[in-house]
Amino acid sequence: MSKKPYYITTAIAYTSGKPHIGNSYEIVLTDALARFRRMQGYDVFFLTGTDEHGQKIEDKAKEAGVSPKEFVDKVAGEIRGICDLLNTTYDKFIRTTDDYHEKAVQKIFKKLYEQGDIYKGEYEGYYCKPCESFWTETQAADGKCPDCGREVTRAREEAYFLKLSKYQKRLEEHIEQNPDFIYPESRKKEMLNNFIKPGLQDLCVSRSSFKWGIPVPFDDGHVIYVWIDALSNYITALGYDPDGSGELYKKYWPADVHIVGKDIVRFHTIYWPITLMALGEPLPKKVYGHPWLLIGMDKMSKSRGNTIYADELVSLFGTDAVRYYLLSEMPHANDGSLTYETFIERYNTDLANILGNLVNRTVAMANKYFGGSLPCKTCRGDFDDELISTALQAVPAMTKAIDEFRMADAVSEVIALARRSNKYIDETLPWALAKDESQRDRLSTVLYNLVESIRFLAVLLQPIIPETAEKIFAQIGTDLNSFDSLASFGALPEGHTVGTASPLFARIDAEKMLAEIAERHKAAEPAPVKEPVPGLAQIGIEDFAKVELTAAKIVDCEPVKRAKKLLCLTLDDGSGKPRTVASGIAKWYKPEDLIGKTVVCVSNLKPAVLCGVESQGMILAADCGEDDVKVLMLDGVPAGAKIR
Repeated sequence: MSKKPYYITTAIAYTSGKPHIGNSYEIVLTDALARFRRMQGYDVFFLTGTDEHGQKIEDKAKEAGVSPKEFVDKVAGEIRGICDLLNTTYDKFIRTTDDYHEKAVQKIFKKLYEQGDIYKGEYEGYYCKPCESFWTETQAADGKCPDCGREVTRAREEAYFLKLSKYQKRLEEHIEQNPDFIYPESRKKEMLNNFIKPGLQDLCVSRSSFKWGIPVPFDDGHVIYVWIDALSNYITALGYDPDGSGELYKKYWPADVHIVGKDIVRFHTIYWPITLMALGEPLPKKVYGHPWLLIGMDKMSKSRGNTIYADELVSLFGTDAVRYYLLSEMPHANDGSLTYETFIERYNTDLANILGNLVNRTVAMANKYFGGSLPCKTCRGDFDDELISTALQAVPAMTKAIDEFRMADAVSEVIALARRSNKYIDETLPWALAKDESQRDRLSTVLYNLVESIRFLAVLLQPIIPETAEKIFAQIGTDLNSFDSLASFGALPEGHTVGTASPLFARIDAEKMLAEIAERHKAAEPAPVKEPVPGLAQIGIEDFAKVELTAAKIVDCEPVKRAKKLLCLTLDDGSGKPRTVASGIAKWYKPEDLIGKTVVCVSNLKPAVLCGVESQGMILAADCGEDDVKVLMLDGVPAGAKIR
């Protein structure tokens, strides 16, 4: 019986520079999904790659003193190297400079032109080079790009346009008839209400002001723009050809899911589907727009100097630890957060203590008490049923979470089994049973149950931390690693022999590690540049006016379990709804010191999830000398009062 095909893709990475860890999250997420589907028995095809044309690359190559092809060859190599470093199992890595892709894109453009879906005109408006996007007078009314906020420049050039307006109604109907096409629901509402229903304008799909791109086959003065070039990779990689596609395309298209960042959902749910409609091809089944990974509460940016790279994290913590953090810390719909402190805490808590300690002491006890062999598994007793039930329930719970793209919840289901297994050790007290010869069969069953629950863990961890899963299988002495083997508890044979215990994750000394990281960053810092005019960088009153400061009363406060530095504050800001704020002030304040106090809250800050808490703002505090922080308190100011 042939396996059911499953086609999954990432967005292809732009080769303007080395991707940071926020970019790398997507390839790890997609890899975990692909691995899980393979485990379920699907015939998976996993595509990733690089987008290598455009004005930005032409300019960067010129600055570097190399040809555009030399420039993208280097960066594409770095991107592919990071994919490999993170142990991702892509089936194909496409580059938009690949010859077969360029030829197919030219055929696509020509077909759309010949059937009247692309026409020649002139573009006049504003252009954002970093986003490679055109904007109208209304869209860029303040002279800034609506997407990235950078300055736009006035542009006027001859161009070809794709008739988005022709397909607007058909796209609306498709979205309404296929409610899971855009996922999650919030992204679907955003696309419909903000972009599609207000009316689609025809899309510029060629450029004549630069040369680094795929030439329009019938007009040498133009190169094909990103919306046709890059987006078509999902079908050209499978051998799509307007004149007759190959077997790979017939087998895997339409894609089961495109995994893309929330900032490019518009391109994948408007421009791409309309292109496919015009070609007469099926649309992808789903587009999942994932959130961003922030540094603390800020978006990663080279200009801000807050970028962290995957290879740096891997050198410090190892590949599986990086994969684990990315998959466990990123919420389903809200932005996730990365700090070195939370990374070390998650590593020590989940990987070293909960998982690593469980495997190590279970295998060590099996060897100590039975020479590694577990002669009995049938002497049932207290707590067995609950452990077995937790193991069996983890399988459908993890599957459901992954089906809904809730990867952090899927990881939580697995770690919950590890926690329950550790609790089972504390409940059954194997070391006490070992002292009573009459309890030998019971001790053997307890250890058998633990080894079997660890086997469940290892199977479910294969998509998440695959190298660690292999180490666990070796330590418990089995290659029984299929998803189907989790249909019942007790697949290991009676008398099963385990391997040798070995630490999976060495606990990290947080203080020492943070000092090492600080030294690394200090060594990498460029020499300070003197300002031409002494003093602080100035902002205008309009910049300050964007920050909304509100008086808020702290009505509740409690520590955040997964973060020693954070307190979770519940604020009354006069809106009638409680506001939750996570603040890193636990070193200086106890919860009881803060309840009833009125503080200053930045109330229009973008929400971010910190160690499982959705922080809906920030409170203001002052640095009052070395290692001394004081929260700004307000006396006699009512909750909800605006601070100007």
